Amino acid sequence: MSVPDWWSIEVMDIGNGAVHTASGWRGAYAQVLAESLVTNGASTWRWSEHTWGVALEVAFAAEADWERWHSLPGTRAALDAVPDPVRGLLVHRGPAGSAGAPAKRSPRVPPYSAAMSL
Repeated sequence: MSVPDWWSIEVMDIGNGAVHTASGWRGAYAQVLAESLVTNGASTWRWSEHTWGVALEVAFAAEADWERWHSLPGTRAALDAVPDPVRGLLVHRGPAGSAGAPAKRSPRVPPYSAAMSL
Protein backbone atom coordinates (compact mmCIF):
# COMPACT_ATOMS: atom_id res chain seq x y z
CA MET A 1 0.00 0.00 0.00
CA SER A 2 1.58 3.28 -1.10
CA VAL A 3 1.35 6.64 0.60
CA PRO A 4 -0.56 9.24 -1.44
CA ASP A 5 1.33 12.22 -2.82
CA TRP A 6 -0.44 15.33 -1.41
CA TRP A 7 -0.33 18.73 -3.10
CA SER A 8 -1.98 22.04 -2.19
CA ILE A 9 -3.31 24.95 -4.17
CA GLU A 10 -3.91 27.98 -1.97
CA VAL A 11 -5.78 30.99 -3.36
CA MET A 12 -5.62 34.12 -1.24
CA ASP A 13 -7.80 37.21 -1.11
CA ILE A 14 -5.37 40.03 -1.80
CA GLY A 15 -6.39 43.61 -1.12
CA ASN A 16 -9.47 45.09 0.47
CA GLY A 17 -12.67 45.25 -1.51
CA ALA A 18 -11.41 43.06 -4.31
CA VAL A 19 -13.98 42.53 -7.05
CA HIS A 20 -13.00 38.88 -7.42
CA THR A 21 -12.54 36.73 -4.32
CA ALA A 22 -10.96 33.37 -3.65
CA SER A 23 -14.33 31.88 -2.68
CA GLY A 24 -15.82 33.26 -5.91
CA TRP A 25 -12.99 31.59 -7.84
CA ARG A 26 -13.78 28.33 -6.06
CA GLY A 27 -17.44 28.65 -6.99
CA ALA A 28 -16.55 29.21 -10.64
CA TYR A 29 -13.95 26.42 -10.99
CA ALA A 30 -14.66 23.76 -8.33
CA GLN A 31 -16.82 21.58 -10.60
CA VAL A 32 -14.39 21.73 -13.53
CA LEU A 33 -11.42 20.93 -11.28
CA ALA A 34 -13.29 18.09 -9.53
CA GLU A 35 -14.24 16.55 -12.86
CA SER A 36 -10.66 16.67 -14.11
CA LEU A 37 -9.41 15.22 -10.81
CA VAL A 38 -11.81 12.27 -11.15
CA THR A 39 -10.89 11.61 -14.78
CA ASN A 40 -7.14 11.93 -14.16
CA GLY A 41 -6.69 9.57 -11.23
CA ALA A 42 -6.76 11.70 -8.08
CA SER A 43 -7.27 9.43 -5.08
CA THR A 44 -8.93 12.18 -3.04
CA TRP A 45 -9.21 15.96 -2.65
CA ARG A 46 -10.74 18.42 -0.23
CA TRP A 47 -11.58 22.10 -0.21
CA SER A 48 -11.22 24.28 2.85
CA GLU A 49 -12.21 27.91 3.44
CA HIS A 50 -10.04 30.17 5.56
CA THR A 51 -10.02 33.80 6.61
CA TRP A 52 -7.31 34.43 4.01
CA GLY A 53 -8.94 32.53 1.10
CA VAL A 54 -9.44 28.92 0.00
CA ALA A 55 -7.30 25.82 -0.30
CA LEU A 56 -7.61 22.75 -2.48
CA GLU A 57 -5.65 19.76 -1.21
CA VAL A 58 -5.22 16.95 -3.75
CA ALA A 59 -3.78 13.44 -3.42
CA PHE A 60 -2.44 11.36 -6.29
CA ALA A 61 -0.79 7.94 -6.23
CA ALA A 62 2.43 9.33 -7.75
CA GLU A 63 4.07 12.66 -8.50
CA ALA A 64 3.83 11.96 -12.24
CA ASP A 65 0.03 11.85 -11.95
CA TRP A 66 0.03 15.26 -10.24
CA GLU A 67 2.31 16.73 -12.91
CA ARG A 68 0.06 15.38 -15.66
CA TRP A 69 -3.06 16.87 -14.03
CA HIS A 70 -1.32 20.17 -13.22
CA SER A 71 -0.24 20.59 -16.86
CA LEU A 72 -3.75 20.06 -18.31
CA PRO A 73 -5.06 23.12 -20.19
CA GLY A 74 -8.19 23.26 -18.00
CA THR A 75 -6.16 23.17 -14.79
CA ARG A 76 -3.77 25.83 -16.10
CA ALA A 77 -6.71 28.02 -17.16
CA ALA A 78 -8.30 27.72 -13.70
CA LEU A 79 -5.02 28.65 -11.99
CA ASP A 80 -4.54 31.57 -14.37
CA ALA A 81 -8.02 32.84 -13.39
CA VAL A 82 -7.36 33.24 -9.64
CA PRO A 83 -8.01 36.80 -8.37
CA ASP A 84 -4.27 37.57 -8.14
CA PRO A 85 -2.14 34.88 -9.85
CA VAL A 86 1.11 36.64 -8.93
CA ARG A 87 0.69 37.38 -5.20
CA GLY A 88 -2.38 35.31 -4.33
CA LEU A 89 -1.56 31.79 -5.53
CA LEU A 90 0.59 29.16 -3.83
CA VAL A 91 1.06 25.68 -5.29
CA HIS A 92 3.15 23.35 -3.18
CA ARG A 93 3.63 19.78 -2.02
CA GLY A 94 1.96 18.82 1.25
CA PRO A 95 -1.06 20.09 3.14
CA ALA A 96 -2.27 23.69 3.05
CA GLY A 97 -0.79 26.32 5.37
CA SER A 98 -3.52 26.09 7.99
CA ALA A 99 -3.63 22.29 8.13
CA GLY A 100 -3.07 20.50 11.39
CA ALA A 101 -3.33 21.57 14.99
CA PRO A 102 -1.31 24.63 15.93
CA ALA A 103 1.67 23.92 18.16
CA LYS A 104 1.76 25.78 21.46
CA ARG A 105 4.73 28.01 21.90
CA SER A 106 6.67 27.98 25.13
CA PRO A 107 6.70 31.30 27.01
CA ARG A 108 9.52 33.60 26.04
CA VAL A 109 12.15 34.34 28.64
CA PRO A 110 12.61 38.10 29.01
CA PRO A 111 16.07 39.47 28.32
CA TYR A 112 18.42 39.56 31.31
CA SER A 113 18.38 43.36 31.36
CA ALA A 114 14.61 43.31 31.96
CA ALA A 115 15.17 41.47 35.26
CA MET A 116 16.61 44.55 36.95
CA SER A 117 14.75 47.79 37.36
CA LEU A 118 16.72 50.87 36.40
